[in-house]
Amino acid sequence: MGPGLLACDWGTTNLRAWTLDGAGQVVAHKEFDLGVSKLQPGQAAKRFRDEVRPALGAERTPAMLCGMVGSTLGWTVAPYADCPAGLPELAARLTEVEPGVRIVPGLRCEGIAGAPDVMRGEETQLMGWVAQRPERARGRQVVCHPGTHAKWVLIEDGRIVRFVTAMTGELYAVLSRHSVLKGEGPADDMDAFDEGLAAAGGGEALAARLFTARARVVGGDKPAQSTPSYLSGLLIGAEVAATPRLLGVAGGEPVALLGDAALCGFYKRALDRLGVANQIFDGEAAALAGLFALNRMGADA
Repeated sequence: MGPGLLACDWGTTNLRAWTLDGAGQVVAHKEFDLGVSKLQPGQAAKRFRDEVRPALGAERTPAMLCGMVGSTLGWTVAPYADCPAGLPELAARLTEVEPGVRIVPGLRCEGIAGAPDVMRGEETQLMGWVAQRPERARGRQVVCHPGTHAKWVLIEDGRIVRFVTAMTGELYAVLSRHSVLKGEGPADDMDAFDEGLAAAGGGEALAARLFTARARVVGGDKPAQSTPSYLSGLLIGAEVAATPRLLGVAGGEPVALLGDAALCGFYKRALDRLGVANQIFDGEAAALAGLFALNRMGADA
């Protein structure tokens, strides 16, 4: 008997694919250098059929896809579902691109300053995280999904009610490569990272605080190679201190950190410094749980 589902997280830079059995357990896993930013218009369907399916022995297996494959850069646009939304709302808005192949919609909510906020891909991890433990579908949960565009999310009774995006990862990349704050070496100096956390304060006046990354080197005899770590701490510290307030989150509410363990570790350090209870959860396992749950719910519809 072949696999029960071909589950894919198809992002901007790469594609991660798994085959799952009838209980949602991983049968096989492969990664492909097929991020949607690297594909020509109209290529996604052919590359999926000719490369992804055969590599996993899943030529005829139903497939569930999430991520930027459902954006204007991807296979086709899977329209956003509006918050509040949980698994049933996402399942109802799945976009079928060919028989047995469906794409999960992104989510849209009212953001800060009256503008909309959007996510695409994170919703599957978030709802998979909820699906992993029944008690997470009860009451209120605060989840942070670190990344290039970090998401801070309120979940109430199993539905995403609101979220805020912080472009911390992208801002770090731009500043560390193309500004006077650029520096050489990896961001692995934890003393400098902690110094940056302290300099972040409550997250206000970030533009002024950022200049300290340069001033501490040219005027304070700090080593230039410590700048990437300091800058990382400053940006993450400012995000962690200020962004939850935009969602009306009080300082004492625990935070679930969902995503890559190493990146979540930096956020944990920032939250620990503020005395905020937190726990790290595996983003990949949550994504698979979300894709599996959506496939099962869609099949029952």
